[in-house]
Amino acid sequence: MSFTVTDLIGDRTEQYRQLTEQAAGLVSGESDRVANAANLSSLVYHSLPDLNWVGFYFYDGHELVVGPFQGKPACIRIALGRGVCGAAAQTRETHLVPNVLAFPGHIACDGDSRSEIVIPLVREDQLLGVFDIDSPRPDRFDEIDRAGLESVAGVFLNSLRAPVAEIR
Repeated sequence: MSFTVTDLIGDRTEQYRQLTEQAAGLVSGESDRVANAANLSSLVYHSLPDLNWVGFYFYDGHELVVGPFQGKPACIRIALGRGVCGAAAQTRETHLVPNVLAFPGHIACDGDSRSEIVIPLVREDQLLGVFDIDSPRPDRFDEIDRAGLESVAGVFLNSLRAPVAEIR
């Protein structure tokens, strides 16, 4: 399979529409979560400006464990409720943090990160993990980013055809 990343054009909402379309094309026909997480991490990392970490943490039934990512080496395990990733996993709600230094219990895997957005990955009412994106720029993420990145996370979840019990 050949895939070409194209530059995103138009306003930010349109750019996220294009990114979601590219993401769907990239995972089309593939259901392996590691392969799709790796490719989607790379796609987002190389498509959007001002990012220093993009990746996935998978829930193993007890805690979050680092999966495919782009950026500096990451924390390997994160307890539910700990840091932004653990909070998003525990609440099953997207966490958009304008200033990670002001987030109680923030885990500084990359000391250069200043803002973060974490989207929980939930399918069939089961937590599969989180999609985590960091930026060295404070206030990098807003509601347009939330909607766009939740859409990309949805592409990832839709690519997993097996029942949740078989994914882990």
